[in-house]
Amino acid sequence: MPTPIKPTGGAAPAKTVSFVKFSDKLTDSITDITKIIDQNKEMIDSIQEIAIELTSSIGSLHTLTVKYARTANQILDVLLPILKNLPIVPKNAMDLLVNLESITQKIIDNEAATSKTITDVRSGLNTGDVNKIKGHADQLKTVTKTLTGMLPK
Repeated sequence: MPTPIKPTGGAAPAKTVSFVKFSDKLTDSITDITKIIDQNKEMIDSIQEIAIELTSSIGSLHTLTVKYARTANQILDVLLPILKNLPIVPKNAMDLLVNLESITQKIIDNEAATSKTITDVRSGLNTGDVNKIKGHADQLKTVTKTLTGMLPK
């Protein structure tokens, strides 16, 4: 609501001038923001809960993937040198095994960075710490790009 003020000085008759206080405008804005948050609280909380569960699922899937990648890599480290010297192994089968060894090695090489990202994001989601989450969007995009790059075309 505009607040009336009386001008000072001069011989002119006093006229009332009104203005809108900045504090009233800010209070109205904050009240509107609070209403919007209250109206969407259930959705905001649900998104956070789903993000926590998805992060946990991705973490478990990552752990499982790394475990089996290590096993496959160890087997291939032993088999590849032997199979390279056998003339009965078709070239396309050998290429497939070499490619598989390359993929498992990429998974293993990215384990630490991926684990840290997953842990930091999960921690930020659990504690509501936006700063822990902020910097990881690009890292998650990199993880996704690395994984999709390994998928067969």
